[in-house]
Amino acid sequence: MEHETRGRQGEEPPPPADSGDDRSAEQDIDRELLDWWMLVMQGFHATHDSLASELTDRFNLGPGAAEVLVRLLNAPKYRMPMTRLAHETRKSSGGFTKVGDRLCNAGLTRRTTCQDDRRLIYLELTDQGKDMARAISRLVTQIMRARVLTPLGRDGFADLADAMRELRDANDDLGK
Repeated sequence: MEHETRGRQGEEPPPPADSGDDRSAEQDIDRELLDWWMLVMQGFHATHDSLASELTDRFNLGPGAAEVLVRLLNAPKYRMPMTRLAHETRKSSGGFTKVGDRLCNAGLTRRTTCQDDRRLIYLELTDQGKDMARAISRLVTQIMRARVLTPLGRDGFADLADAMRELRDANDDLGK
């Protein structure tokens, strides 16, 4: 049975199992599960790429830098330890240092040390960074309404967020 989940319109469907291409060696592969996963990834990337394009066009920032600013806007005292930000944004410490450097050089953040533990470095929003983070948050809210809430509805988006939280918690120590 052909599912709607198979590829995009116009794409070549996979050959039938008896086409002589050794499909018998693939009997333990669940094509429906693979299709679902590929659709999840396609949906995520299409939405993410669209959002990233808007952020770049309007703010000259990539999605990683924008995410950091929004996370800091929602953090106590508008700051977070750099190691936690790197982990939450799924970047290596070296990769995150580059993002932090760019945000500091742009005057949107500054690095501060913890008074109790000088090894702990915070990334903190400047006043200019708070303004930028608020503007980004407004734009992301508009985009999410148009590109996620419209097709999924509020309940569908909430269900998606709950499902992604469950996956995060099951596969990463961040949620625990």
